[in-house]
Amino acid sequence: MKATVRKDIVKTDVLIIGGGIAGMQAAITAAEHGVDVIVAEKADTRRSGCGATGNDHFMCYIPEYHGEDFNEIIREVTETLVGPLQDMDLLRLMMKRSHELVLKWESYGIPMRPTGQWSFMGHAMPGRRRYHLKYDGKDQKPLLTKAALARGAKIMNKTVMRQLLTDDAGRVVGAIGINITNDVPEIVVFQTKAVIIATGNALRLYPGQNPAYSFNVANCPADTGSGQAMALRAGARLVNLDQPYVHSGPKYFARAGKATWIGVLTDFHGEPVGPFVTKPTKELGDVTADIWQNVFEEKMEDGSGPVYMNCSETSEDDMQYMMNAFLSEGDSSIVDYLDQYDINLRKEMVEFGTFEYNFTARGLDIGLDGGTTLPGLYAAGNATGNVRGDITSAAVFGHICAENASEYVKTQPDYDVTNHAEIAKEIELIDTILGRENGATWREANSMLQQIMREYVGMKLRSESLMKAGIKYIRDLRKYSLNQLKADNAHELMRTLEVLDLIDVGEAVALMSENRKESRGRCHRRSDYTFTNPLLNNKFQTIAKTKDGFQLEFRDKAR
Repeated sequence: MKATVRKDIVKTDVLIIGGGIAGMQAAITAAEHGVDVIVAEKADTRRSGCGATGNDHFMCYIPEYHGEDFNEIIREVTETLVGPLQDMDLLRLMMKRSHELVLKWESYGIPMRPTGQWSFMGHAMPGRRRYHLKYDGKDQKPLLTKAALARGAKIMNKTVMRQLLTDDAGRVVGAIGINITNDVPEIVVFQTKAVIIATGNALRLYPGQNPAYSFNVANCPADTGSGQAMALRAGARLVNLDQPYVHSGPKYFARAGKATWIGVLTDFHGEPVGPFVTKPTKELGDVTADIWQNVFEEKMEDGSGPVYMNCSETSEDDMQYMMNAFLSEGDSSIVDYLDQYDINLRKEMVEFGTFEYNFTARGLDIGLDGGTTLPGLYAAGNATGNVRGDITSAAVFGHICAENASEYVKTQPDYDVTNHAEIAKEIELIDTILGRENGATWREANSMLQQIMREYVGMKLRSESLMKAGIKYIRDLRKYSLNQLKADNAHELMRTLEVLDLIDVGEAVALMSENRKESRGRCHRRSDYTFTNPLLNNKFQTIAKTKDGFQLEFRDKAR
């Protein structure tokens, strides 16, 4: 089999790669600014990305609720799960503009005040101001899609994006994608003046809760770091990949909902494991896991676990509130499971655990305009690496990227990508993968990558010798994959290209982790550098791929 190649180049002012929350908000805003905009989404924008089936917490600052002390809210935000791993100027900008985006979402029909008033709950300690707005996001993706289409944005679903195209000066001028609607894939070349990467997280790099089922992960399993990988290949700078993130929730479930549960985290005997709450409260939840992020692992390792979500004292009203909130967040599988097995949460505790490493808000290094180190390339949402706000970050910086990209494209000339050298290279790669009669499948390569990352770029411990070995094995795996991977149809080709992207991300993670010669946080513990270096306390590590190889640096954190 060979792929077909679309005859005509698809031209637009702004190309948005990824149709999740960040991508759809960027599409809405760019269209409102009067530029031509196309969203290329590998699935369907109505149900794609980490916000596919809903969300119920939108971190924001609403002056009429929080008052005028903006610095107070910033202090509260940085002390919990959002944490300090971001540039503070970006965090302040995000929170400043969060109210504006809340109102915009209301105008799109998303219920931001389902009770008729601002309701802030969860992710907070007793006696402290709360900043997570409780909203009903179960239909947020269809509503964002509708708003984008109503404003004239074009959407190309089932389009997997693979490579960015740059001119001789490093300016982004196009991209290569593959339409996977039919069994025979179709290569599509885009010509554009600006690209916004909104591809989301990097999952499936480390083994999930059940390695036999690689898609049993807590976030969208189709988010495989493709935006980070294509940006790295094009020369953009990435940041903070050496410090993975872990989330938690019901053990072995594919959905989390940690902050939606109304109960207390307790031990086997029903005694609270944290000092923050002793009685269930929907206003607070139990913030223990936000503050003590490895509580579940530590309790299992020292033999005092497991840790359970205990809802035995949750009131009837709060219990019903929680069940409705699960639906708002897209956690219907939890509700269905409880019903299916007739589980009474007042009589049975639910064990909680830690999920696989992922790279939420680890990725492209952006500025206040959402721009990256490549002219014409912007990024928003979980594909970025120096601002963390989940839904809020995606919405706010999707909006900011589109504002600035829409002005940028008005100053840029057209660039004809027809004979760009990368196009022929990509066609050759795709046809080689499709043309093999015998070879390895993407599942084999993905599984092998997960084993390498687990063993050598540790989920528990790291060292120079382990990571140097891991880097060699990752590079060997890339070579073997390029020489052996095969795909029999468009769907398998998509999965194969995802794995190639994951290999690129894995190499960057390993290089950055080996270069960080200290222990820092819960996810970067080195046996050969057991201390935390205070000289790196206010610095972020970056990586960029140049013609001379990878360039690793520590830059100052914006404070």
